[in-house]
Amino acid sequence: MKISDVNNVYFLGVGGIGMSALARYFLAQGCKVYGYDKTETALTIELVKEGVEVHYVEDVDCIPNQFKSENNHSLVIYTPAIPKDNKEFVYFQQNEIKLYKRSEVLGLITQSYFTIAVAGTHGKTTTSSMVAHVLTSCGVDCVAFLGGISLNFNSNLVLNDNAKIVVVEADEFDRSFLTLSPNIALITSVDADHLDIYGDHNEMCKTYQDFVNKINAEGILITKPELKKELVFQNTKTYSINQKADYFTDSITIENGKYNIGINNQQKVELGLAGVHNVENALGAFAIANELGIENDKIREALNSYRGVKRRFEYHVNKQDIVYIDDYAHHPEELKFAIQSAKELYPTKKITAVFQPHLYSRTRDFIEEFAESLSMLDELILLDIYPARELPIEGINSQLLLDKTTCKKKKLVKKSALVDYIVNSDLEVLLTLGAGDIDVFVSQIKEKLLAYNKAKA
Repeated sequence: MKISDVNNVYFLGVGGIGMSALARYFLAQGCKVYGYDKTETALTIELVKEGVEVHYVEDVDCIPNQFKSENNHSLVIYTPAIPKDNKEFVYFQQNEIKLYKRSEVLGLITQSYFTIAVAGTHGKTTTSSMVAHVLTSCGVDCVAFLGGISLNFNSNLVLNDNAKIVVVEADEFDRSFLTLSPNIALITSVDADHLDIYGDHNEMCKTYQDFVNKINAEGILITKPELKKELVFQNTKTYSINQKADYFTDSITIENGKYNIGINNQQKVELGLAGVHNVENALGAFAIANELGIENDKIREALNSYRGVKRRFEYHVNKQDIVYIDDYAHHPEELKFAIQSAKELYPTKKITAVFQPHLYSRTRDFIEEFAESLSMLDELILLDIYPARELPIEGINSQLLLDKTTCKKKKLVKKSALVDYIVNSDLEVLLTLGAGDIDVFVSQIKEKLLAYNKAKA
């Protein structure tokens, strides 16, 4: 398949964050783009406005005719999250029409660029978007495929006709990142996750080493000091906020909800967003830019103006009496980072969180770790498990998780009752956490909280 020959593209699961970035890429190349997704979302609505033809009914008759026979000008791309019994997916298979995974196509596109790939269980979306912002702000032309909506670019895709560099979020799900051959790879973390794919943590670590082996022989691996012992590459640089490394923080202070950090006893950076985990992400982005030879003062200025990623510790209400933050956290470590950040920023306030567990298998595999992280809260509002691609697992449910937490106040609430329950709660700092469909409630919650705050005033 030559990407340059393609003029028609069909996406199975077009509304996914990674899939939608590819859809936008092909639109920019002048291709006709079509797609199916299960439900209409804010993202699919934007894609339609941009020119993508999207349908939401699982129906072979909705597939345009140019994709119903094999040809060199039409490309069918699917996400591994699509159910294998999806009627359209089955149709393509039965008719021997070549299907490409999203990661395969991304691999083909990046072959012609100097590739910067950011991988890891946590932090890869923020770090990759930081890198794209820093490069662009410093006058370095780049293309970027991001796993979230960057608030600086208002998109998950950055395009530049003059670019020789591409920044990609390297996803470990389904071993997708093995299609990439990076020149610079940054690995943020290798905590156990996706055990439904890998089986166990050791197998996952082996796959990360396979990814490291894909780095160009003259390239660079940037990672944490503790991971340097596990991931072997001849040219490795390290970064850390709490131990000796090639890139390190010598000071961290909080002022007006923002972090001020010192880097390598030289640079002072006022990070334009909250969250202690983002200090480490910023340090990783600084390391990549520094290794590319960008002047430190320019990197510092760029990090100062970084605004973040939608649903990554994103403020929606920031008043004296009520603070509301939304975050994509769906792994125990991510929950810990988000809750810890809220507690550090608001040490005297009550921290309440709504959490929607994502996947039965992840809840089962990490239920003790989830309970430990959630027990850091003053109050927990727990939703039912969001199944995504999975069928229920007997005995695994949100009530089991709720019983294991030790919060002073905790309750299992149905989604239909969530907004009313929140409005009638005694709140000071509220977090909504999860990777399912909890984000559909964000605007309602924000509206109700602002109205309540105004009425109280």
